[in-house]
Amino acid sequence: MTNDAALLTEVATDLFGDLCPPETVREAEETGWSAEMWQALTEAGFPLVSVPEKSGGSGGSVADACTVLQVAGRYAAPVPIAETGLLACWALAAAGLELPAGPATVAVGRPDDEIELTGGPGRWRVSGRLHRVPWAGAAELVVALAPRGTERFVLSVPVAAASITSGHNLAGEPRDSVALDDLALADDSVAPAPENVTDETLWLRGALGRAALISGALVRVTDLTVRYTNEREQFGRPIARFQAVQHHVVRTAEQAESARIATEVAARNTESDPAFFDVATAKLVASEAASAAAKLAHQAHGAIGMTREYELGQLSRRLWTWRDEFGSERYWSSRLGHRIAALGADGLWPRITTGLVADC
Repeated sequence: MTNDAALLTEVATDLFGDLCPPETVREAEETGWSAEMWQALTEAGFPLVSVPEKSGGSGGSVADACTVLQVAGRYAAPVPIAETGLLACWALAAAGLELPAGPATVAVGRPDDEIELTGGPGRWRVSGRLHRVPWAGAAELVVALAPRGTERFVLSVPVAAASITSGHNLAGEPRDSVALDDLALADDSVAPAPENVTDETLWLRGALGRAALISGALVRVTDLTVRYTNEREQFGRPIARFQAVQHHVVRTAEQAESARIATEVAARNTESDPAFFDVATAKLVASEAASAAAKLAHQAHGAIGMTREYELGQLSRRLWTWRDEFGSERYWSSRLGHRIAALGADGLWPRITTGLVADC
């Protein structure tokens, strides 16, 4: 980890640690999100890390944004920090559109989504249905890509003008449906999509963001497991002294470290656009680690890990959700396998040995 990343982690940890105790997360699962936390994070500039300063963002790299997301994942922060900066506002800035003052989210082109853009300057209209949009009900804008003939456009859709049907994932995070019924859009809400702003790029950015959240949550799961097994006594001694329990703790830590390294390498390899092989590998490793580590941690904790009051349950529900969002381990295994097979035998070894060695 570089000195800058270490400093950013320290500052973010102090802020999230103060704003996001387990009690706040439990309350947010009832209401959908924490407006007070969002306000504090906005004042610190965290939601717009990696969005260029010239466009109204906080500057920094994709790796910086993932550093913040790792801390957010560690505290199960109930705010759309990944959706706002890494996805929605990146697309808006790339297209030259104005950034919102509040939270934003993005529709990433799910197979069941429908969106149609018609008209032209001074008479833009959009219609469609967008499904399971993260935090749509709490957002100021929904960013979407829409075709018109052979052209593609970035749309900045005011949530207040859309019809929102509330939904949520296993962790209680909002995943809402958005209905656009022949909605009029102003000229400053529509712009041609730059070449690098595509559904695929947004999907890769979303997958990298989820991998970062997972890796952060796994650090906290490991900490909880180590602490609990050292405090819980059985037969007159801490259960951490039993070899079987030690095996669970070590394997949990191994999974957390694998996810962290894979995510940080993918993030540091990203200059402007995430690379397919890096992100696919990171999300695959992180999703597999989420499943394995959650299982191991709950085995070490026993029944207390399933209680609503205990922090492990909050983290586990998010791990089980995030591992499937923006592609599960099966999805990325399949895509990665097809890409590698397409390289042929001569391309396999160069692909495996090409990458960045993380100093972490």
